[in-house]
Amino acid sequence: MSTPQIGIAFTGGLNPGEIVECVKLAEDLGYESAWVAEGHGGDQFATLGACAVATRRIRLGTSISSVFVRSAPTIAMAAATVDDLSGGRFILGLGSSHRVQVEPEHGIPFTRPVQRLRETVDVVRALLRDGVVSHSGEVLRIERFDLWFTPRRREMPIYLAALFPPMLEIAGEMAQGVILTWSTLEAAARVAPHVAAGARRAGRRPDDVAITSLLPCAVAPTREKARERLRPSVATYAGFFPRYNRLMAESGFADEATAIKRAWDAGDRAAAIRLVPDDLVDAVAAVGTPAEVRARVEAYRAAGLALPIISPRLGGSEAKSQAMEAIRACAP
Repeated sequence: MSTPQIGIAFTGGLNPGEIVECVKLAEDLGYESAWVAEGHGGDQFATLGACAVATRRIRLGTSISSVFVRSAPTIAMAAATVDDLSGGRFILGLGSSHRVQVEPEHGIPFTRPVQRLRETVDVVRALLRDGVVSHSGEVLRIERFDLWFTPRRREMPIYLAALFPPMLEIAGEMAQGVILTWSTLEAAARVAPHVAAGARRAGRRPDDVAITSLLPCAVAPTREKARERLRPSVATYAGFFPRYNRLMAESGFADEATAIKRAWDAGDRAAAIRLVPDDLVDAVAAVGTPAEVRARVEAYRAAGLALPIISPRLGGSEAKSQAMEAIRACAP
């Protein structure tokens, strides 16, 4: 009987060197993959390059890389670099990010995100495959870009971040996997028909598209303490990101999502956190004692999630020990 697969993701709270240490521990404990976000947490490709030379087996991925803050050729070069350093273990996770990040934080207009994502995938694949690309699309115009080294792999897996039917169908059409987040136990059953529809439309087998999800995670001596550790993160995502607010509302917490956003928009972060109910934390995350978190991960797997990816929520001087505690608690 094969060992159940599980991934680990890092979204903030650790410096790059600490992430490398945690990925080495995850590999030693049998994790299938390690994923690194970016946001404000340091350059994800540089961090993954360091992870690549420090490990031998574990797959490495971006979760996700924004198609707005790097050009498509730059993404392709970075992906090929980490893939080379890792001996062909890289997964390129792409997404559009969010208007509330892209425009105010990077000064880049957030226009036509779906088309930009489509064209970025096309450019990345063409450059890796052919070593040179020219592209004249609706969003991207690239006169000519040539790669000055030969990629280790001319094709690599691309996973797309998706939450709602249109993007889920695009992932089914174009990608090797879909990356969900803040998922309830019903998420895999909800998204699978849309992924399958996109795959069939493109003449692909739905089973060839892996359904994965980042699972926000907090491990503590009691479920109550674990909830308290995760509650601020739920408030931030529900309050700041319209897309995640909608997701939580559609997951059965419409009134709660509205109240959290109202408090967030009023500048009352403490109230937003207080308004996150226990039931919402329990529904969209893996929280509790090590045994409770392991049981929750298995419940996601039983509900159809091909690859659960725990994503510890960390903070303060104990962030590294919190991350390692979660990695040990969920080890396969």
